[in-house]
Amino acid sequence: MLPDPIVLSTPLWEFGTSTGLGTAIETATGWGGLILVFVYSFLVAFALPGPSELVLAAPLDLGLSRRTVLGCIVLVSAIGKALGSLFAFRLSRRVTRASPITRRLRHSRFDVLERIEQRTIVFCRRYGYAGLAVVLCIPLFPDTIPIYAFAAFGDDSLKFALAAFVGSLGRLLVTLGLVSGVLAVV
Repeated sequence: MLPDPIVLSTPLWEFGTSTGLGTAIETATGWGGLILVFVYSFLVAFALPGPSELVLAAPLDLGLSRRTVLGCIVLVSAIGKALGSLFAFRLSRRVTRASPITRRLRHSRFDVLERIEQRTIVFCRRYGYAGLAVVLCIPLFPDTIPIYAFAAFGDDSLKFALAAFVGSLGRLLVTLGLVSGVLAVV
C-alpha cells in the first residue's frame, strides 16, 4: 500500500520560504506529511529561524490515535533535527578552519575571536553535551545559536548528534506537556 500523498494548501513557489514551509507543515496531511516534518526539522537546526515546535501542529491523519501520531511527529522531528545539527557541526568545523574572516579576526589587534572562543569553551567544558541537550529543550529558543556555538568547539560528532536528538525530543515533550497543562486548566 502506498502512503497518502502530501496535500498542500501552499503554492510550491512559496514552499522554500520559512513562511511557506511553516504553512506546509500546518496543512500537511497523510504519511507524506512526516517527510515535511523531517525536512522542516532538519532545516530549522541549521538555517531556518522558525520555531521547531511548529511540527506539533501538523494535522497528520495516519489512521492512528492522536497520541501515536504525536509520537511519530516527535520521533521524526528529533531525528531530522539531530541530522540537521550534525550537518551544522560539519559545516561549522569547515568554516571555522578555512574562513578568511576567521584568519583576519585571529590576527586583529583585539583578537575578538579569542574572547568568544574562551567563553564558549568554558561553557562547553562546564556543561558538555548535556548542556547542549538542556539548552535545546527550552521551548521557542532559537536552535541555531546553541547548535553553532557547540559545533564550533565540539569534537565528537556522535555525542553532538545524540545531544541534539535528546534536546529536540525533550523540547517537543516539554512543549506538549505545557500545552496539555494549559488546556487542562482552561
